[in-house]
Amino acid sequence: MNLHYLAADATVGNPVANISIFALFVAVTMIVVIRASRKNTTAADYFTGGRGFSGPQNGIAIAGDYLSAASFLGIAGAIAVYGYDGFLYSIGFLVAWLVALLLVAEMLRNTGKFTMADVLSFRLKQGPVRTAAALTTLTVSLFYLLAQMAGAGGLVALLLDISSKTGQAIVIAVVGVLMIVYVLVGGMKGTTWVQIIKAVLLITGAAVMTVVVFAKYGFDLSEILGSAQAAVSGSANDAVAARDVLAPGAQYGGSEMSKLNFLSLGLALVLGTAGLPHVLMRFYTVPTAKEARRSVVWAIALIGAFYLFTLVLGYGAAAIVGPDKILAAAGGQNSAAPLLAFELGGVLLLGVISAVAFATILAVVAGLTITASASFAHDIYASVLKRGKADEASQVRVSRYTAVVIGLLAIGLGILANGQNIAFLVALAFAVAAAANLPTILYSLFWRRFNTTGALWSMYGGLISTIVLIVFSPAVSGSKSAMIPGSDFSWFPLSNPGIVSIPLAFALGIAGTLVGGRDREDPDKAAEMEVRSLTGVGAEKAVVH
Repeated sequence: MNLHYLAADATVGNPVANISIFALFVAVTMIVVIRASRKNTTAADYFTGGRGFSGPQNGIAIAGDYLSAASFLGIAGAIAVYGYDGFLYSIGFLVAWLVALLLVAEMLRNTGKFTMADVLSFRLKQGPVRTAAALTTLTVSLFYLLAQMAGAGGLVALLLDISSKTGQAIVIAVVGVLMIVYVLVGGMKGTTWVQIIKAVLLITGAAVMTVVVFAKYGFDLSEILGSAQAAVSGSANDAVAARDVLAPGAQYGGSEMSKLNFLSLGLALVLGTAGLPHVLMRFYTVPTAKEARRSVVWAIALIGAFYLFTLVLGYGAAAIVGPDKILAAAGGQNSAAPLLAFELGGVLLLGVISAVAFATILAVVAGLTITASASFAHDIYASVLKRGKADEASQVRVSRYTAVVIGLLAIGLGILANGQNIAFLVALAFAVAAAANLPTILYSLFWRRFNTTGALWSMYGGLISTIVLIVFSPAVSGSKSAMIPGSDFSWFPLSNPGIVSIPLAFALGIAGTLVGGRDREDPDKAAEMEVRSLTGVGAEKAVVH
């Protein structure tokens, strides 16, 4: 029995209260963005906030950037519906930060200036490598934007009682326009403050809901888990009722192919973070490598705490709201956290939590947009088209034009992706980042023999293989939950291609380097990069105003 649309027209809370609280957040953050933008005088100010943020500030902003709609809505929903298997998203997203901390953060900060491509092209041929890096940055950013916009559509459908696709499309467009305004006005400095405010609100809101759920069950986690299992077993949907949400296998159990799919997903999540351009760009907003390390430690602590909250929120939603009501809501399983908030605190808590979820979407899409637009302006326009002769004012101007184009594209794609599970969409972005970016970043930093041919083979090979496998996977066609449910052109059996595309990209990097020969790169540049990445000598310094 399909319950997905039974209660799609049920109103949750008070739409006027929900939108009022969100409007208040937009007004406050817009004032902050405008105030922050007054000091945007150079390209460094616009792209990296003048490198004036401390480690703790940047760590909170990283948490704000990273804890997206997928973290709050998608994971809580996945845990509520699938239990243990849903929590595996949280584990993958958190463990990934160890790769970023131990291998990437400090060395990237020392070597680069504005974008990921600064590191990749440091000792290689500027034109082709920067072009490839900019393309991978734009692709990852668009996949991630797709997830956030889909989250906006689902959330609005639930909170404002807008069940029509046209109405949801209009709201997605409004979110996109607000995102463009944040980026055009505030640059990285304004975007960072929006992310800090949003991170504090999100983690505080999740903590309050967690305490209330615990209090409802006498601060006994076993009681919450037992009640969640009882609620799932009592579902009117036979497929849901048969699940054991306290053990592995509700989503990724059964067949060997399903287990392989989970392994592929885990690989993409763990390796993807260290290749996400909008996360990597945050390392340039601090003055020193030491602050870059501190910011990652702060981010790990905050993100880890939040993911523990999602465990309680997910199982709490299953126990208190019930899987049938969650799946029947207009936003599907993405509605679990807002529905739980309504059950716990009525209209007021729902309004606050939904405003936080909106803020989450706005802050993340603003960070993604400035990363993608900075990459195009700095890497394609200034370094490739103008061959390094573009002045700072023109770079910022081109970046702003690009932000508008990306924003409009994100609105269109978000309308198409409306209704998809956003944790899953983000996992696809991680797969692209892990295959197209991470191998080249690691080889550039740690392998002196690595050359331009290896970089191009790895980046383009990882990017093309991931996208091709996604297009011909059950995620796009041939399954009930596919993006195009009415057709079937899938031949690749896994929903996430990470287990194939990531090793392939690493192998292509080695093969390309061997084919390209070892004497074509500048050995002095390689030595300079090694010293600079390890010591910070010659790295970009903070701009003091």
